[in-house]
Amino acid sequence: MAGQKFQYDESGGTFYYFVLSFLALILIPTTIYYWPRKKKEDNSKLKEECQCADCQKKKTILANAEPYRALTSWTIKLTIVLGWALLLFLTYRVSQFDYEMASFDPFEILNVPPTSSQAEIKKAYYRLSKVLHPDKETGDEKSFMMLSKAYQALTDDVAKENYEKYGNPDGPGAMSFGIALPSWIVEKENSVWVLGLYGLVFMVAMPSAVGVWWYRSIRFSGDKVLLDTTQMYFYFIHKTPHMLLKRALMVLAASLEFDKRHNSQVQERQSDNDEVPALIRQLPNLNEKCKEHPLCRMYSIKARAILHAHLSRMPLNPETLERDRQFVVKKCPYLVQEMVSCVHQLVMMAYARRVPRLPSIETIENCMKMSPMIIQGLWEFKSPLLQLPHLTEDHLYFMNKKRHVKNLQQFAQLKADESRQLLKNLSDFEYENTMKVLGKMPLIDFSIRCEVIDDENTNVVTAGAIVTVTVTLERKDMKTLFGDTKAPEKQGIKDETNEEAAGDEDETAAAAPVKKASAWAKPRKGGKGKGGKKPAQNQKNQKKVPAKAAATATTTASEDQAAAGNSDAESEAGNAEGSDVESAAGSGSEDEEKGKNNSSLDDDDDEEWERLQAKLNKRERLEGKSRLSHTVHCPYFPEEKQEYWWTYICDRKSRTLLTAPYHVTNLVEKEEIQLKFTAPRWPGVYTFTVCLRSDSYLGMDQQQELKLDVQKAPAPPTDHPQWDLSESEPEHTDQQENLSDYTTDTSDEEDSD
Repeated sequence: MAGQKFQYDESGGTFYYFVLSFLALILIPTTIYYWPRKKKEDNSKLKEECQCADCQKKKTILANAEPYRALTSWTIKLTIVLGWALLLFLTYRVSQFDYEMASFDPFEILNVPPTSSQAEIKKAYYRLSKVLHPDKETGDEKSFMMLSKAYQALTDDVAKENYEKYGNPDGPGAMSFGIALPSWIVEKENSVWVLGLYGLVFMVAMPSAVGVWWYRSIRFSGDKVLLDTTQMYFYFIHKTPHMLLKRALMVLAASLEFDKRHNSQVQERQSDNDEVPALIRQLPNLNEKCKEHPLCRMYSIKARAILHAHLSRMPLNPETLERDRQFVVKKCPYLVQEMVSCVHQLVMMAYARRVPRLPSIETIENCMKMSPMIIQGLWEFKSPLLQLPHLTEDHLYFMNKKRHVKNLQQFAQLKADESRQLLKNLSDFEYENTMKVLGKMPLIDFSIRCEVIDDENTNVVTAGAIVTVTVTLERKDMKTLFGDTKAPEKQGIKDETNEEAAGDEDETAAAAPVKKASAWAKPRKGGKGKGGKKPAQNQKNQKKVPAKAAATATTTASEDQAAAGNSDAESEAGNAEGSDVESAAGSGSEDEEKGKNNSSLDDDDDEEWERLQAKLNKRERLEGKSRLSHTVHCPYFPEEKQEYWWTYICDRKSRTLLTAPYHVTNLVEKEEIQLKFTAPRWPGVYTFTVCLRSDSYLGMDQQQELKLDVQKAPAPPTDHPQWDLSESEPEHTDQQENLSDYTTDTSDEEDSD
């Protein structure tokens, strides 16, 4: 380009512009987001918090969790202040450059007024030239050049005209582009050092940083759980399809997050050789002599002993094992959620015939039970009232002796004088604190609604239809029940644990593949009789996981299934429309009625489509759900915990899971969750169970029965004028139609006969 010059920055002026812009781009957002702000303490909120000794101890633990918080805050402030000081300095330097470049005024340089004559201008020039000439002691080359330029602009006609036109006596100058880099970068003698620096940064430092980040990140799942831990969960759950609670605790304690070889945060002390064996001797049923790997390794036994001591609320050495307890307990909620996810994935794989053993519903429920146990520091068989502050076993004995209070809801429904009489051993401060904590605990109104959104008649469930169960959760505070003796008690979950499984679990796991076929598999016709199959063949068939269609029973409320339901809805609407058109055409005499029927059917389809789209849009909004709900009262858990819930559908008769457990993390006031599964293919009345479990509190679980009256699916139309099919659809045999994957309410009685 003519008239343009590109040059490196010789004086450093252009480089100041670059540094100024870059520094401002970083400092402004950094100051907004990272400037330390002191949290304002709300006295009203402080009064609402629990004031028991354990909660005060937890506050101290949280305060000491970041010992360098003050130093970090001071360092951030100092860095930001120095950055702004540098920004102001650069701004001042740039303003000086701009002034020098834009302040060419010949009258000011010659120190004469604008109305001066040529003689006065010459006189001023000669006077100043004697001072500023480079040959003089007081000379300055740069100032003398500016003086000569100013004199020329006022005395030479051409220079004066250029100055008046362009502001420069030399006329229009060439456009100059400055590169904000010093010229020594491109000098030949420095090329080796510059290339070496580029190679070090871009070929060594950056690939090393990315490699270290990648190596560390690929070891973890999305929930920051080690992939090796997840594989271990899969192994033990597959090995023990019916896993008891203590077995689940053993597997949880064997997580590799507690092994120093996989987690550098784990601390191993010399004192563990004395303290851990002493702790083990105080804990019954620890099963420390187990020979399975990694359950028999020392880190696993130590973590298991710490978990048992935590659930028993045993005091530990505050300098050693107490710190280990806090470390272990912090990681448990994420690990429990990973175990629940692993059980669900194995259920899906079993339905798809990829694994031979189907985990029972007790396995996933026992994994869920561990979460509130660890959060509250209580065994499952303990009273839920022990979650309240200041209450001990002695108080519970007195309460049961006087009023037979078993759970939190019963205690909340007592009148004020009755509850005070039961807790008369507590001081007024302790009693008020206990009732304050009880009043803030959750009370969930749990309701369900069943429909088939992809059929014309949403209230009729046909065989093989996709059933949508809408679970509505409405949270209230427990204080709404204070003194209300007429409020109905919530129906808790009935745990139907198999008593025969209380023996050796390895024997149970070994016998699992050859156990009796699932009760919800309908027997084929002709399966009994003289011409039956060989026993070995029968045994082989019994090993198979029942359920080709039941694989869809575990489908969740995901976008893929919603799209599938959308497609099915269009297909059903099209079939119904085709059937109506064919019937109207067969009459041949009521064309107007035919048009009215078609128009009304189109209106119904539009309404159904809008309804479906509204539900899909709601589900899309829930994808970015928050993880804030209500703070849990958990003085034995060393971190702040939010209330979360699981909801799912299961079949108690066949002990199987029908839908994936939906983790509700944003229940503040009211939430709706959709659970989907495929209806049985055999008409009849079926009873399923919709469950709600808390991951933070004991005694808050609820369940409701879901009865489905499954009707026979209507025969699909086989002919239509718009269809031009060269081949007819294959007919279904009676043997295929008689297959079923669920148990009706009367099938158990027929099998027993």
